[in-house]
Amino acid sequence: MRKIIGIIIFCIVLFPTGALANEREVYIALGDSLAAGQTPYSQIDAGYTDYIALQLERHGKLAHFSKELTFPGYRVGNVIETVQSEKAAPLLSEATLITLSAGANNLLPLITHNPQQGTLAFSQLNANFALNEVRNQMRELLSIINEKAPKATVYVLGYYFPYVSVHKEQVDGAVEAVQLLNTILKQETEAAGHIFVDVYETFDQQRSTYLPNVADVHPNQLGYRIMANEMLKSYSGNEALILPIDAMPAPNPKTFEEMLRIQQNKLAVEDVPFIALHNLDRPIPILV
Repeated sequence: MRKIIGIIIFCIVLFPTGALANEREVYIALGDSLAAGQTPYSQIDAGYTDYIALQLERHGKLAHFSKELTFPGYRVGNVIETVQSEKAAPLLSEATLITLSAGANNLLPLITHNPQQGTLAFSQLNANFALNEVRNQMRELLSIINEKAPKATVYVLGYYFPYVSVHKEQVDGAVEAVQLLNTILKQETEAAGHIFVDVYETFDQQRSTYLPNVADVHPNQLGYRIMANEMLKSYSGNEALILPIDAMPAPNPKTFEEMLRIQQNKLAVEDVPFIALHNLDRPIPILV
């Protein structure tokens, strides 16, 4: 399954060179299921990375986009392995813009959520251990990225609180753990000379709208839009690049089984690392 990577908007066949690369971003996404675009129903569709690429492209600021280095379930250690892999080298060496989501999968598996009963339970000791691991590994990861992608500005996205069906008295400890995760990510990102994007408060304003499946922590496309827009505001310093609701592409979710069938039907191109399939209005999952 790890060989299946959902690339939702497009990948251009070759990296641009010279003046074009200087004028437009080579955008490489890294990280977990949020970076990959996993839906609340275990499918892959356009996520925040796709929306960022979409808006950069619409404004003439994108040369290349790839999220083939993302994968659902990735912990920080998995991303460290990925950025040191052979397939990552050409992507990172040309990158001028990187987004990164990592750390939630170190913490959230330690939290037991029962949406029917509205309860959360976790060990504070285990959570503290996991958060310390995130701190150490994120420091290592950002150092490696600085080495492998010397031309890139890195935006590390924080996390929202991912539970909606919880009794109020059950929430406090888990909220503190997620907020501490964000604090650690912010500290390590800024120490490495890069930019932290806080999505917590903005997402929280309509959290129940963005998390329609109470048994799943992944957002719908409106939630991914919020994450993308927070990054784009940080990137541009204003709201010029944000994605309006009425400009969002139509949903086009694919299950992993459907993606396997697409691959078997040879809609993927073998032995070609970047595939030129591009439809801004209806993104298609592409396998490489």
